[in-house]
Amino acid sequence: MNIFPAIDLYGGKAVRLRKGDYNEMTVYSSNPPEIAEDFKSSGAKHIHIVDLEGAKTGGTPNFETIKNIISVGGLYSEIGGGIRSLETVEKYLSAGANRVILGTAAVENREFLKHAVKSFGSAVAVGADVKDGFIAIKGWLESSALSLWEFAEAICEDGVKAMICTDISRDGEMRGANLELYKKLAERFDIEIIASGGVSSIEEIETLKRCGCAGAIVGKAYYEGLFKLEDAVAAAKES
Repeated sequence: MNIFPAIDLYGGKAVRLRKGDYNEMTVYSSNPPEIAEDFKSSGAKHIHIVDLEGAKTGGTPNFETIKNIISVGGLYSEIGGGIRSLETVEKYLSAGANRVILGTAAVENREFLKHAVKSFGSAVAVGADVKDGFIAIKGWLESSALSLWEFAEAICEDGVKAMICTDISRDGEMRGANLELYKKLAERFDIEIIASGGVSSIEEIETLKRCGCAGAIVGKAYYEGLFKLEDAVAAAKES
């Protein structure tokens, strides 16, 4: 299993939200590339980057910062937030991103998702952000009519190879991930499941690995010092 330490961007700074609430934002650094360097020195091989402003409105307001993070090198980078056109997908991949994550666009425009997967293959993943059992969109500010299970079935049919699933109720809470949810997803769907939201202990990382998850995103718990990143990476690697 792979560990994806996260950098969420707002105004060029590394921040974290609580349960997706833009009014409850903590700024951790004004130098996000420096954080990526820290990830790398701690043994991380992957990084999860989200443009929070892009997620709300579309577009790529933090593109230059993301390019600078990618330029650190040596980290498999996945980018999400506001990616709603093939041009934006191409823009990030051309900048060196390894994978882009479609969220709102994948929910609202299935034909676009199919076209993106056909054009870019496994370089396109989908974000399933769950609120009260339904998929949230537009920076988690709105709920769609699609349940998580309906959405997961649809994207599997469309050839998506990886799904980043976030339980919004756990995000930034540091009270534990929804382990049962990720176990059910990994058992039911033939797709890489990346667990996100509330991962706050090494024991949880070990459990997610046993459940069959392909990856886990760590955010606030790492920033607040609940565990060391090198320990998380080691736990994910251990059999």
